[in-house]
Amino acid sequence: MLNGLTRVRVILIWFAAVAVVFAAALAFGVAVNLSTGVLILASSLVPPVVVLALWREAPPPTVAEVIHSADPRT
Repeated sequence: MLNGLTRVRVILIWFAAVAVVFAAALAFGVAVNLSTGVLILASSLVPPVVVLALWREAPPPTVAEVIHSADPRT
C-alpha cells in the first residue's frame, strides 16, 4: 500500500493536512495573528523540504552492479 507513494504525493498530502488544520482553526474561531500565521507557514514548509532533501529516487548501485554491468548490452 505504501510502496506507491512518491515524494510529490507525500508533500501534497502534507499540504492538504495543514490546510485542513488551518480551516478547522478558523471554523473554531481561533484568532489568526502574525505568530500563528508564521507557525502554520513554517509547519507547512519545513517538512516537505526535509522530505525532498532526504528521499532518494532509487537505491545506489551495489558493488557487484558496478563491477559487472547489469545491462547485458554494454
